[in-house]
Amino acid sequence: MLNKKIVLDTNCLLASISRSGNAYPVWKGFQNGQYTLCVTNEILAEYEEMIAQMASVEVATNVIRMMMNSRYVEFIDTYYHWNLITADPDDNKFVDCAFAAGATYIVSDDSHFNVLRDITFPKLLVLRLKEFMKVLQSEEKNRK
Repeated sequence: MLNKKIVLDTNCLLASISRSGNAYPVWKGFQNGQYTLCVTNEILAEYEEMIAQMASVEVATNVIRMMMNSRYVEFIDTYYHWNLITADPDDNKFVDCAFAAGATYIVSDDSHFNVLRDITFPKLLVLRLKEFMKVLQSEEKNRK
């Protein structure tokens, strides 16, 4: 998946950063450059807030610092707000980032993103975390 861009919903990020979690291969895939993680300042702020709540401020600081210094992160400025998710407007930051970045996927297990399946423009592909893990595993096998 080299050169593929994704936007990772916060809950999926939280599930992937734990070494003991089933989704850890997603975090390792990021660190190994299997994909480019697209973020905005607003997304990074939410990541930091939620990691601090779930783990600690120190862990949050380290994760965000690593992201900010990674060559596999693309910082995106969004200039248009699509407001496509009405059930939870806070999720729109991920949609706007994905569109502005030309992302291949939004990775989310949040059912609010299901509305995107019925929207023809902008067309954004949403994968569940397990589906994305299968994509990473498949591409890893193909590289060997």
